[in-house]
Amino acid sequence: MPRPAARVLALLEILQGGGTRPTAELAERLEVDERTVRRYIEHLVDLDVPVDSVRGRYGGYRLAPGYRMPPLMLTDEEAVAVLLGLVAGRRAGVVTASATAVESATAKLRRVLPKRLAARLEALLDNADFTAPVRPATHPETEVLLRVADAMRDRRPVEIGYTGREGRSSERVVHPYGIVAHSGKWYVTGADSASGEVRSFRVDRITRAAAREGAFEVPEGFDPAAHLLEDLARTPWRHQVSVRVRGDAEGIRSRLPPGIARVNATEDGWVRVRFQAERWEWVPGVLIGLDARFVVEEPPELRDHLRTLAHRLLEASE
Repeated sequence: MPRPAARVLALLEILQGGGTRPTAELAERLEVDERTVRRYIEHLVDLDVPVDSVRGRYGGYRLAPGYRMPPLMLTDEEAVAVLLGLVAGRRAGVVTASATAVESATAKLRRVLPKRLAARLEALLDNADFTAPVRPATHPETEVLLRVADAMRDRRPVEIGYTGREGRSSERVVHPYGIVAHSGKWYVTGADSASGEVRSFRVDRITRAAAREGAFEVPEGFDPAAHLLEDLARTPWRHQVSVRVRGDAEGIRSRLPPGIARVNATEDGWVRVRFQAERWEWVPGVLIGLDARFVVEEPPELRDHLRTLAHRLLEASE
């Protein structure tokens, strides 16, 4: 349920719609009792928001006549940055809120902008298109994400309930070193009490989070994003792939999608690339994209898949 501060803002939003709102209606919409509504009204009055109390059969609360919230004072460049950030962030899968929340935030922002600027931004959003497809995104609990961020800022351990990929639930204490967004998902990386190792956890799989007493230090030079990519490259999938590639390790690594493979130079001038795959469909494209000679070491099924694909390509080119 929303916190009291969020409900007070929701109450103000309702009153801005105009008219006199009966206490019972406000209580129902805010999912609180009428006494709590009156307390929220007092909060608004303390914030110098002029709320009138209307007595009688059709009484209730309303904003004082002529009162308007001041327009949001953003420059054109700032407004474009905020709105396009919401839209693009949602498409890229890095905005944790649902589509409904993003649309609601966008609508509220448009409503309080000066009319000239709002009209120009609406023209931009209505006519803008994107070449990249919408990336599917998970939606971690906002409160969980914020609690983990609070613990990370204060260098305090956080106790979490976690549901693993296989569906098994566990309780553990984590020292959160960093929070990383990757491929439409949010992760927290840090020292894990259950395994004694530095691990990465998907935030949408954290069922609860609570700060614990104590303190920790982040290891000097620790890079949460780099560690996450290493973790993802080690994630066990159905097929274990090992390929020898002619070239230098840095050049080969730069041609691979981030987070899918471990790259190590060998003594004979080749580079060994190891990664894991659940299905074969995307693997040939990755190997061809290396633009270098390669030899599949394992598994044999991948060699068979590449031969079959090569024959199809030759037949199609005739």
